[in-house]
Amino acid sequence: MQRKTFLRSTLAAALLALGAGAWAQTYPSKPVTVIIPFPPGGTLDVVGRMLAQRLGEQMGQTFVIENRPGGQGTIGGIAVAKAPADGYTLLFNASAFTTTPATMKNPPYDVAKDFTAVALVAKAPLAIAVNNKLPFSDVKGMLAYAKANPGKMTFAIGSAASAGHLSTELLKRAGGLDYVIVPYKGSAPAYQDLVGGQIDAFIDPILGSAGFAKAGQLKVIGVTSKARVPNQPDMPTVGETVPGFEFYSWYGLWGPAHLPQDIATRLNAEVNKALATDMREKLTQQGLLLTPGSIDDFVKFQRDDMALTGKIIADGKIRAE
Repeated sequence: MQRKTFLRSTLAAALLALGAGAWAQTYPSKPVTVIIPFPPGGTLDVVGRMLAQRLGEQMGQTFVIENRPGGQGTIGGIAVAKAPADGYTLLFNASAFTTTPATMKNPPYDVAKDFTAVALVAKAPLAIAVNNKLPFSDVKGMLAYAKANPGKMTFAIGSAASAGHLSTELLKRAGGLDYVIVPYKGSAPAYQDLVGGQIDAFIDPILGSAGFAKAGQLKVIGVTSKARVPNQPDMPTVGETVPGFEFYSWYGLWGPAHLPQDIATRLNAEVNKALATDMREKLTQQGLLLTPGSIDDFVKFQRDDMALTGKIIADGKIRAE
């Protein structure tokens, strides 16, 4: 009797595995929803829509972007965490996805346990933008000015635990500086005050400050990437003045927990394929660094980044607004 029960269980497991494999081979057989948990128009939205279009073209199905802003990005995340793990509801998000829960007393989800990492898409170096009236035009001058005027210089942050916020905290410690961090509700009002002279500096993804710098409304004095950005080779990195300094915002694709391995692997391969198309040139021109790689590469990157940002959040006692 025990032998028959064992054989039936083994056969059932084999049939289940075979069914899952066949299901993955036909994926996607209907439109796929890609949730972006922030409003349309930002860099995250631009990159996500471009990726969705390429995936749709490559996989023969429509990938529909659905913006679900709110709760510092957690509303969209919760929707994906609760969705069926069938590959038809995905999350495209920025690095704030992994940092925001660390600032909450009762986070609504555990990034590592409640989601399946699919692909790291791109890293976005940040730029230090400063008001035109300040008497310096490079990072060295900024450090000297801040040290000569302790507690006087002001840095904007667009939202708590954002990449810009964490890099501002990191720079403060790495440079041994004393400046005031001023919170804003988004990048737009921060840039408005930066251009108007009400705030001294703002660290934000390169795309955010590019238009203002081109119009001569502010100065960009450095980028936070390890190496100089290909589309701005004359712009120094912060690390050239503060050795070892490196920080990025980044963008990735996730599914709910327990997403079938075959589907996750297929999506990862299709994302890498998309990054080899005209997406590469378009995103590189905007200062982004494309990051094709395996699921394991993404899992390791996410784990290492969460360790770094978690320490910054803990040391700075950063809490969600």
